[in-house]
Amino acid sequence: MSYVGPDFDPPGPRRSRRGPMTVAVAALVPGALVGWLVWQAVGDSGGGGSTSATSTTSAGAPGASSAAPGSASAAARTPSASGTDDGKPPSSTFSGPATPAASDLPAAAGPLKGKVVVIDPGHNPGNFQHAADINRKVNIGTNWKECDTTGTSTNAGYTEARFTLDVARRLRTLLQQEGAMVKFTQDGDRSWGPCVDERARIGNDAHADAVVSIHADGSAAGNRGFHVILPASVHSGGADTRAIVAPSRDLGERIAGNFVRDTGSAPSNYIGGGTGLDVRSDLGGLNLSTVPKVFIECGNMRDSKDAALLTSGAWRQKAARGISEGIVSFLRG
Repeated sequence: MSYVGPDFDPPGPRRSRRGPMTVAVAALVPGALVGWLVWQAVGDSGGGGSTSATSTTSAGAPGASSAAPGSASAAARTPSASGTDDGKPPSSTFSGPATPAASDLPAAAGPLKGKVVVIDPGHNPGNFQHAADINRKVNIGTNWKECDTTGTSTNAGYTEARFTLDVARRLRTLLQQEGAMVKFTQDGDRSWGPCVDERARIGNDAHADAVVSIHADGSAAGNRGFHVILPASVHSGGADTRAIVAPSRDLGERIAGNFVRDTGSAPSNYIGGGTGLDVRSDLGGLNLSTVPKVFIECGNMRDSKDAALLTSGAWRQKAARGISEGIVSFLRG
């Protein structure tokens, strides 16, 4: 997701977070990084690029056209309603609450039987057609921000919304095989949204044991890798994350470690000081959550090497597996 827009304002000057955060993730990421380094030696390196301390954002603000989701070619690539992205248009759309039946069907048995996981595919393929709707302000607890954004895209026009739905559907299949009840915030079954406050509410109302919001960044070329966004301790207005900070960090660290191992991707070289973790207090989706929740930026869509991964179905399956294994590890304790 781009860092321009309602929930993703450009971050200010960043201070190093190599203290407790680095120690916290040290038990998970370094071992997985060894595998990544081996992968680098025998295949596409995946490194390189700038090590800028802050990201240069793309035009991912609501209604922005440079992210290409509003183009005719992008519209033709609307995600399918099937299990994974097959390039076919969805059978129908509507603007009501997202309650896809497939998301409510758990596997008959498995280690996660009785657990509820909410998957939040970032943005919506139809957002670009509803500028007035996604630009309206909603209360995120600490202040007011726009409902949502269009998201970003690769330079070739592969949209973040299409990417997030595909990974989310793959992730759903894996979690259901473990016995989890999986719910989506949207499944390409509504014409726009939901807004960031509704996305948080869906997880809360489901009494989810874990919520993961899937995204891809829109930073400058040369900025590479993934990072997991954790909720800061916020207690202001209608936001109170104090009870979920610790479990959310645990969830995020487990996802980061498994994501490295399964995808071969390195932690971000421009956010998080090499830990693959970032703490944010400005995201409504986290501020309004009352259950453990994290965001994952799976890579940078505006970097050609990261884009080659994000547009690969085989890599997206690895990404879904890494996220799934992190969730399973968290829920099993």
